[in-house]
Amino acid sequence: MLDLRTVLVVALATASLQAVAWIFVWRAWSHLYELKFLAAGFAAIAVGLLLMIVRGAEPAALAVILHNTVIKLGLVLLAEGLARFLGQPRYTWIGISLLIFQVVTWSAAVVFDPGNLAIRIHTSTFFTVVMMSVMCLGLVRDRTQPPLLRWVTVAVLAEYMIASLAQSLIEFRLPVDFQSAPVLADRNAWYLLQGTLFLIAFFACMLFMVSSRLSADLREKNEALMREVEERRRLESQLNESLEAERALRDEQADFMRVVSHEFRTPLAVIRNAVEMIGLVGDRSPQATRERLSGIGEALDRLFSLINRFMTVDRESGFQPQATRIGALVADVRLHFDMTAHGDRLRFRVEDDAVCFHVDPDMLATVIINLIDNALKYSPDGAPVFIDVGKAHGFFMVEVRDHGIGIPDAERGRIGRRFFRASNAKAVAGTGLGLYTARRLLAYHGGTLQLVPNSRPNGHINGRLNGRPESPHGTVAIVRVPLSANAARQARPAEEAMV
Repeated sequence: MLDLRTVLVVALATASLQAVAWIFVWRAWSHLYELKFLAAGFAAIAVGLLLMIVRGAEPAALAVILHNTVIKLGLVLLAEGLARFLGQPRYTWIGISLLIFQVVTWSAAVVFDPGNLAIRIHTSTFFTVVMMSVMCLGLVRDRTQPPLLRWVTVAVLAEYMIASLAQSLIEFRLPVDFQSAPVLADRNAWYLLQGTLFLIAFFACMLFMVSSRLSADLREKNEALMREVEERRRLESQLNESLEAERALRDEQADFMRVVSHEFRTPLAVIRNAVEMIGLVGDRSPQATRERLSGIGEALDRLFSLINRFMTVDRESGFQPQATRIGALVADVRLHFDMTAHGDRLRFRVEDDAVCFHVDPDMLATVIINLIDNALKYSPDGAPVFIDVGKAHGFFMVEVRDHGIGIPDAERGRIGRRFFRASNAKAVAGTGLGLYTARRLLAYHGGTLQLVPNSRPNGHINGRLNGRPESPHGTVAIVRVPLSANAARQARPAEEAMV
């Protein structure tokens, strides 16, 4: 037969070591404050077992009640710690009520029938079954732990409840003439031994639960860290986009100043030329003076118009289409080059000059002037430039043909990009903004600019204009602008196509 005292010593050692282990675990992971209830529960059980070992063969009634109540308090603390750990409702009032019931019942049994151990065993069994049923209920409701682990723990608790019921049944079925001892004897050692095994199994289950909880917390923290990393990357991306936008705005401002410088240079050249001519003519020719002054006025008007146009913030107010006659537009372009002393090199041919279409005349005049200015600049001195103006297939068309240096085939696709200049144009002063500006202004009208070599059968493009001699060199700049008023109203500059 098992020796009760030996079993008590083993149970004491087991409960004490488990209490110390839970204290260390709690100190290591202090955020799991529920573990201190487990440590306190195992410590209370160890204290109760220690008191049972040292109480002697015939303990006082109060000692019997106290020792067993301390052990039951340990069970209540284990149930409280488990409920808190799982985040389940805590039935603390049940534990307190059972403790009071335990003390009252045992006190009455010890006073009125001190030799009857069965009453106290039945009361203890009732206490154990109720408390462990509450623990099982929390495990069944829980969804934070792995199902297998929860059901294994339920099985461990169920085993202890069955053992408690078995002990009560054994006491109940003892013969009437059986002399029961006032305290536990060797015949009860098996129950304490299985209680020790229960403590070991429950301890292992709780360790696995803590491990699972820590793993889940680690995964959650890793996910939170990943979300934070993603958020910081998103913020970094937004910051980079903001910096890029700021840099683009700064580049746009610098580009604006270059465009302004490029576009304002020619009206100022007209004014300078007219002033020089006035100085040469003096008062000898009032008519010539009036013509020069008129040219100065026209150039100033265009200069102020360009300033207003470039300085506008609102595109809708900057783009001002109106009904414009082809002949009037060509006359403005002619006057500009007449005032710069280059008019004698230009060969205009205008068809359908009475046709009106809906455009911004200042913008379109700037486009044509830029193209003619390029043709003059990159052609030999004195070489003529041919300008054909008319309409075809629903488009207003301008063809500016020169006999200049042309465009290398390998670089033709890049011509018109901002600041790009052909490799054969380095000897001529320029900014690389003329064609870029022309395309931007044409985009407001829904128009296009095409640059092709000046060598086509019969010297014409698209079969419309003819009669020009072929040339193995030079470039033809072809402008197409829809004659429809809606095209001008709905067009928007395609910025991305310009850069």
